[in-house]
Amino acid sequence: MAYRPLSSASGSSVPPLSRPQLAEARRVRAVELFEEGGSNPEIARAVGVCAESVRRWRRVWEEGGAPALRRRPATGRPPKLNDAQVETVRAALERGA
Repeated sequence: MAYRPLSSASGSSVPPLSRPQLAEARRVRAVELFEEGGSNPEIARAVGVCAESVRRWRRVWEEGGAPALRRRPATGRPPKLNDAQVETVRAALERGA
């Protein structure tokens, strides 16, 4: 069964995962499946990614364990907009012209 995030229309008060959070959740689930002895193609189907990603994750997991697949802070230039400003821009874009 492929992984499918819950839609926001489900009435849940839990906010949807951001892309980085979703990616980390997939890697964490893959680690659980590695430990259960799942094959790369099975894991790829289960978490909804290509087999090459699973091969890469398995290699990193074998070398550094589960912490090696955790999300790391973003590098590079810090953002110019704070969270409130980003939400203002997002709302304006959703309203349209």
